[in-house]
Amino acid sequence: MKLFDSELKVMEVLWREGDATAKHISDVLREEAGWNINTTYTLIKRCMKKGAIERSEPHFMCHALIAKETVQEAETNELIDKIYDGSVDKLFAALLGRKKLSASQIERLRQIVEEEE
Repeated sequence: MKLFDSELKVMEVLWREGDATAKHISDVLREEAGWNINTTYTLIKRCMKKGAIERSEPHFMCHALIAKETVQEAETNELIDKIYDGSVDKLFAALLGRKKLSASQIERLRQIVEEEE
């Protein structure tokens, strides 16, 4: 399932706050993104058609059907395939080359690599 950036904003509210009414999601996104209620409701409906959100009554209660981690994994895989020719080591090298890491960050990365071995 491919979610666009605007749809991810709707999902982010649900992942952060849990089940919420469409009105509440609209209120949050009005503050965070400057969206009007119609924009938010349209995006909620698009997410419902894609199977990312389930709606129930009363009050148009919305529930995320996909976990944030699932979307993160799919987006990461797409990035690796699209930009780094499917090479995780190229992505890793690019990330490391962009910023000086602290000793604790380097140690955490070592732990992650060891867990995967």
